[in-house]
Amino acid sequence: MRILYVSTELVPYTPENTLSEAALGLPKIMHSKSNDVRIFMPRFGIINERRHQLHEVIRLSGMNMIINDMDQPLIIKVASLPNERLQVYFIDNEEYFKRKGIYADKSGTFYKDNDERSIFFVKGILETIKKLNWKPDVIHAQGWMSALMPLYLRKYYADDAFFDDVKMVYSVFDNPFEGELDEKMIDKVSFDGIPKEELKHLEKPTFENLLKLGIDNSDVIVQGDEVLPQSIMDYIHESKKEFKLHQTPESLCDIYPTICEEVE
Repeated sequence: MRILYVSTELVPYTPENTLSEAALGLPKIMHSKSNDVRIFMPRFGIINERRHQLHEVIRLSGMNMIINDMDQPLIIKVASLPNERLQVYFIDNEEYFKRKGIYADKSGTFYKDNDERSIFFVKGILETIKKLNWKPDVIHAQGWMSALMPLYLRKYYADDAFFDDVKMVYSVFDNPFEGELDEKMIDKVSFDGIPKEELKHLEKPTFENLLKLGIDNSDVIVQGDEVLPQSIMDYIHESKKEFKLHQTPESLCDIYPTICEEVE
């Protein structure tokens, strides 16, 4: 299978936690089973490009993303995981990712444009794999900042034949933030032609509402942490989506076997 993994955190480029470790563990296992695996993450300013040997993919240069009616250049960089023949692609943009923090600055203040960073991240990935002409069988997004990936795949690219039959998996992790993202996030997403009736959760873009948006537009939901907020667990069960209790670095087909059957 061709499997695209999407995460904002990944060992060894960001600190170790359940999200960054899962973002490494599952791709490694699936790569070892001869699947064609690609990983995408943002090129945060905390990532040392020289130490990790990142280099720009020149043939992918020249792309721009329109975010809230602003033209933003998209730069793609790539590196190989240490001791692995597995490539990691980095979504880069000076405006959104140069700063020395992942979600917040050194004082712990949440970045006001995290909503736009999330939009740029997921749109940039989908445009990049189109330019690569690499169509995945499965897209597996992880964490709250990747929650827009299922939405954009299903709504923004709904009429794009390139993404026909791509299965969407979303892993939910308990890495919350306080308060809400920018109150105009719903307008920024609807600017991309996604009807506001599809965006009810973005009327209050809280951590839990972002997770719910990801759940709504995915085929399979995976519990990334052993414990999740009860309201999210209830929402998953009410959604009637295929659900796997806990994410472990085992075979992808053990996590969502129906997708493997369909691909075969």
